[in-house]
Amino acid sequence: MQIDLHTHSTASDGRLPPDELVRRAVQAGVEVLALTDHDGVDGLQTARQTAQAEGIRFINGIELSVTWNKRTIHIVGLNFEPDYGPLQKGIAALQDFRERRAREIADKLDRAGIPGAYEGAQSFSEGRMLGRMHFANFLVDRGYSKNIRHVFKHYLVANKPGHVSGDWASMEEAVGWITAAGGIAVIAHPARYKLTRTKLRKLIKDFMAAGGQAIEVVSGSHDVNEVKTMAAHAGDFDLYASAGSDFHDPDFPWIKLGQLPPLPRQCKPVWDLFL
Repeated sequence: MQIDLHTHSTASDGRLPPDELVRRAVQAGVEVLALTDHDGVDGLQTARQTAQAEGIRFINGIELSVTWNKRTIHIVGLNFEPDYGPLQKGIAALQDFRERRAREIADKLDRAGIPGAYEGAQSFSEGRMLGRMHFANFLVDRGYSKNIRHVFKHYLVANKPGHVSGDWASMEEAVGWITAAGGIAVIAHPARYKLTRTKLRKLIKDFMAAGGQAIEVVSGSHDVNEVKTMAAHAGDFDLYASAGSDFHDPDFPWIKLGQLPPLPRQCKPVWDLFL
């Protein structure tokens, strides 16, 4: 069964509207899909309606931004009730910060000799939530950078012109919102944080103490060795394993909807909890 539990639409920083994302997933052979937009659930209703019309299973999802040990960590929520009050309140606070951060990124880029970044990023967001990906698209479009990867390396990370530190939810808050809404919390793309083994295991322990149950073992950004490493950590901590492409854009050839290797055989699939 083709399962993809980590994707993005224009409701956050993806390039496809929710309905088009679902139809593209169907064409790719995906049978179970979660839409996990950053810090928002606006795309879920449209995606669910399209999934029902197309005959595939749809799972409510979100990717919440967390500040942990002065780092930004992403926590995916799966199969939750999106109208749960405390979750909605938490989302509103995160979106307020996203707007403040966007204006600060634009101010920093302006001081670095790149004017018009806020309006330029808005042109790629279709008037919705502004994220770093929108600024990256603007910088590539205006010729300041050759591709998205180059932007994130040279403009939007620590000690670079457009970097703004995150002030996100705590681990306890984010995992608490998801689990209280009836969902399952998952550490997203853990290898991407470039943590030492000791720090990664500390992250997992803190995540579990907050009520987290799963970790993304298979991710569009994980190589073969990272999949093996995350499977071993999942086994050590008796965590469920998730799989998601982290799809954003059809023009990113290295991340495709549903094109994921199977979970290692020793893993407990997270979808066993809701399928």
